[in-house]
Amino acid sequence: MRPRVKFLYTFGTNYTRYASIAAFVAASMFPAAAQTSAYLAPGTTVAADVGQPNDSVLTIKKRVDEVHVLFIATDRHGKFVRNLNEDDFAFLDDNKPPQSINNFLRETDLPLQLGLLIDTSGSVRGRFDFEQQAAVDFLQHTLRTNYDKAFVMGFNTRSLVTQDFTDNVSLLSGGVNSLRSGGGTALYDAVYHACHDKFMKGSKDPADRPTRRAIIIVSDGEDNQSEVSKAQAIEMAERAEVIIYAISTDDSGLILRGDKVLQDLADATGGRAFFPFKMKDIKNSFSSIETELRSQYVVSYLPADFDADGRYRSIEITALKKDLQVRARKGYYAPRQ
Repeated sequence: MRPRVKFLYTFGTNYTRYASIAAFVAASMFPAAAQTSAYLAPGTTVAADVGQPNDSVLTIKKRVDEVHVLFIATDRHGKFVRNLNEDDFAFLDDNKPPQSINNFLRETDLPLQLGLLIDTSGSVRGRFDFEQQAAVDFLQHTLRTNYDKAFVMGFNTRSLVTQDFTDNVSLLSGGVNSLRSGGGTALYDAVYHACHDKFMKGSKDPADRPTRRAIIIVSDGEDNQSEVSKAQAIEMAERAEVIIYAISTDDSGLILRGDKVLQDLADATGGRAFFPFKMKDIKNSFSSIETELRSQYVVSYLPADFDADGRYRSIEITALKKDLQVRARKGYYAPRQ
């Protein structure tokens, strides 16, 4: 009797995939197998488990280091360019061309995992009601039932999730409308905890599908209460592979410190910051984010000289055609062996 072999494929983070081979061997029929040690290549881990008295389970996990990057291409007028191919771009990982490009796709239909972070501090009280309604409209137009999911977090001095991940727009709308303004602003803490607690711990897709992860911040960017720094918030977003979009609530018409904060958060993660002056422009900002989320490319590649050392590795994608701009995350943290 030959042992049965079952192949299980699962996805980990966007830079690491695991292929698991589970070999079910009847121990009673192969007594020598328990005494024989097999050769395994470096980087391969083995776990043995006994499910039933007469069965032993050998699970082999081998890491395949593959980086997946979502990015946007626009022309000089800022309009999305959706008909480009792999040969229209140059890719660098840690300042070196990838060992190989495994896949290049124009992605317009990946499932979305969104976090809506709304500043409820006293400094945004003037336009708060309008911002709430604009956020609800965005969710109603963007989320697809049984496909996309979002959560709602309000933040002032502290962060509060008023609705966890769901595809139910009514529940999400209730989470937005339950927010009340007042207090200080701990923006960096909100970004850090949203990325760490919601995306890294609680957002695994049950079907193991690739997803687009994004946070939409509605705030004036004036942080005055956070325990973590801006750099720490950005690092956590990079580790969680989250794109940050920011909509400023500042209506002064001036470029303030908070505007630069929002721009920095967006630039570091491959997102975009919006600075609407009029209330109606807030809805236009949400609409632009929705369009952008459906207009992305994705490239998958094997990096050259890759080590699972936990080190930060830079990503650079440039367009080879004139007058095209590319927006992507700046890098990622390699997994640690």
